[in-house]
Amino acid sequence: MNVVDADRFLCVSTTLDSNVAANALADKLLELKMAACVQVFGPVQSIYRWKGKIERAEEWVCVAKTSHTHLADIQETIVLHHPYEEPEIIATEIVGGSESYLKWLADQLA
Repeated sequence: MNVVDADRFLCVSTTLDSNVAANALADKLLELKMAACVQVFGPVQSIYRWKGKIERAEEWVCVAKTSHTHLADIQETIVLHHPYEEPEIIATEIVGGSESYLKWLADQLA
């Protein structure tokens, strides 16, 4: 069985209100071995509807590379350490990738 078939890998993304908060969350996910890698980028401009009105915010995006088996724990960790009332948590399946990178990902999450 190749690595791609061995586990379903995910990118889990969330946005935070500061670079400090984004890096703290990235560190937490890595320390707890829930993610193999977390990319932090920003600032990005988010425009969204919240409680009936259009809002604008400067945010930082965290994208965690992980496996399906860690998703529930990552969601719980994000909610516990997130400054927002309703944090964005979106999981996207990785449907392919280089075999060597996916093996590295699996090794980091083992």
